[in-house]
Amino acid sequence: MIVVLVLALLCGAITAGYLWSFGAQAERDRAARLHLVTATTTGPAQEQLPARSGPANRSVAPAEWEYPDGVRRSGTVEVPARTPQGRTVPVSVDDSGAPVRRAGGTSDLLLTSVAGGVATAAAVAATGAAGLVLLRRRADGSTPAALEREWEQVEPVWSGRLGKGNDPGPDDE
Repeated sequence: MIVVLVLALLCGAITAGYLWSFGAQAERDRAARLHLVTATTTGPAQEQLPARSGPANRSVAPAEWEYPDGVRRSGTVEVPARTPQGRTVPVSVDDSGAPVRRAGGTSDLLLTSVAGGVATAAAVAATGAAGLVLLRRRADGSTPAALEREWEQVEPVWSGRLGKGNDPGPDDE
């Protein structure tokens, strides 16, 4: 059982490392395609109801910015709470100039990596434990039958009794 637990922890750690590596690379690739521009709000900030998996307090406001190549764009962007009209705010946009949400950062990457590692460790541990239980049941089920067969062969000789169908010979009396 110790081997299964060590194997589970090892698999979990390897998975967490790979998830961290892949997530960091994806974040670097995403950051390479993002551009930080300065937008000017054209209206006051409004709080939105929290999304199920999003941040609790999120404010958005209409704004205008220029990207790419001086093309004027407008839309709704995420801003700090109670941002008044006419305030400049930094906005991340993609290559086409459309606003995008900022990435979660290191804490989200850490949470994803740890959760993936724990899930992998749990799956390996459960699979290993189930395999050990099945192996033990098989061994426990076959052992009594094998012992019984061997005992039927040895018992008459060991106890001095005759087996079925054997007539006593001149030396057996």
